[in-house]
Amino acid sequence: MLIEHIDRQLLELDAAALRRRLRVAESPCAPVQSFESEQGSEPLLAFCSNDYLGLAHHPALIDAMAEGAQHWGTGSGASHLVSGHMRPHVQVEELVARWFEPHIPHARAVLMCSGYMANLALTTALGDGDATLFCDKLNHASLIDGARLAQAQVQRYAHGRLDVLERQLQSCTTPVKLIVTDAVFSMDGDVADLPTLLALAEQYDAWIVLDDAHGLGVLGDQGHGTLEHFRLRSKRFIVMGTLGKAAGVSGAFVAAHPTIIEWLVQRARPYIYTTAMPPALAHTVLASLQLIESEEGRTRRAQLQGLVEQLRMGLKALAGIQSSWLLSESFTAIQPLIVGDNDIALKLSAALRHRGLYVPAMRPPTVPVGTARLRITLSAAHTSVQVQSLLDALAQAMGELQ
Repeated sequence: MLIEHIDRQLLELDAAALRRRLRVAESPCAPVQSFESEQGSEPLLAFCSNDYLGLAHHPALIDAMAEGAQHWGTGSGASHLVSGHMRPHVQVEELVARWFEPHIPHARAVLMCSGYMANLALTTALGDGDATLFCDKLNHASLIDGARLAQAQVQRYAHGRLDVLERQLQSCTTPVKLIVTDAVFSMDGDVADLPTLLALAEQYDAWIVLDDAHGLGVLGDQGHGTLEHFRLRSKRFIVMGTLGKAAGVSGAFVAAHPTIIEWLVQRARPYIYTTAMPPALAHTVLASLQLIESEEGRTRRAQLQGLVEQLRMGLKALAGIQSSWLLSESFTAIQPLIVGDNDIALKLSAALRHRGLYVPAMRPPTVPVGTARLRITLSAAHTSVQVQSLLDALAQAMGELQ
């Protein structure tokens, strides 16, 4: 029965144009990447990775990975609380704490294996029976799943509707209140109104769990993320940042008040019961974070912002031609073109692929029903010529679909 049951559901996914496909990459993450095809290997100009600064194949990080493996081996061998907590992990945590001390007084950091696990750790360890989690409806899946697993009460508010959030905070009776939100929303690219969120947190004695996966490395003068971008400082911020996007490596961290970090070490099951990140990776992360706040990092952020502005100008012109398509109010590297219908999104993606470009279609449940889109992401490794190639190909593909 199980196989037949799953087969029926797979057919339903096919009928709704919702089945996902794995694509095998045959070359490293880069603007032009080769993918497995019927003809063997197909090079495509890709606008879909989260490698926002183009560091995933940076020579300095490759050297750091090799150096780390030579010195520390390939694995940590145990969880952090047994014997897997090694010097490279400590060095990354100390550097992250230094990054966030201007924004979180006495900041301390803890390193984790992935952003997904870090968000599960945060929501389940902090969201006990004395807490209420107030969650933006467009939060990342990891925050949604963490809220489901937490023992806390959960209230959701429509995306960006801070007036609704305030009413929820006013009527809340639990002693612990946690506002849970993405900083940069992963499918829309828009940025949470952190100054207003902080004002609400201070007024109603709440704390802010902030997923800065897509802001870290990209926003702020030194690439320290969304808090640096807004120049905010408060003990109420609990920040999760991932290290596999703009940082170009893997893993995640949480930065917060020292008492909160100590509680995560004592009670966060995704941290306690997981083998620690390989020390060679942590050694590489350290090199990446140092590069991000260097002059080269600043140059890469400026290059990225110039490409974002070029793309947005071109997309606005295209959206004007097809009035039913929408652009997000995003100034970040995430620039979705929202077409609505699943089938149209798939056809548009296929038309681009036919022209040698790779921009996957995003459909429910990743995005809300009726908001299927091309999630276009830019990297500092892209060129202005490549962005124009994308715009030209989109114009041609739109003409074919009309």
